Amino acid sequence: MSKRIAVLTRDRQAEALRMSGGLTLLDDSVEVYVLDRKIEDSKVIAKHLDMVQNMLEIPMFTNCKDNSYNYLTNEELANKLLDYDVVIPY
Repeated sequence: MSKRIAVLTRDRQAEALRMSGGLTLLDDSVEVYVLDRKIEDSKVIAKHLDMVQNMLEIPMFTNCKDNSYNYLTNEELANKLLDYDVVIPY
């Protein structure tokens, strides 16, 4: 049975994005949340973002309006997290 997994990241963004891609290998449903800050601009993160967004089409959410992902307020984010089987913080 596939699980719904949320990956939350603030500081370790590259690692969180890399792990998000790996978690899809078992056909689990994965979504990424970038919290409280803009996603970093680096080659490593750009590579992982390409995999997550373009190749795997993993949905991404944020509570920071500086990001171009689906914006959620903190209250909306908290309510959405209740629907997951597993929440992994990075």
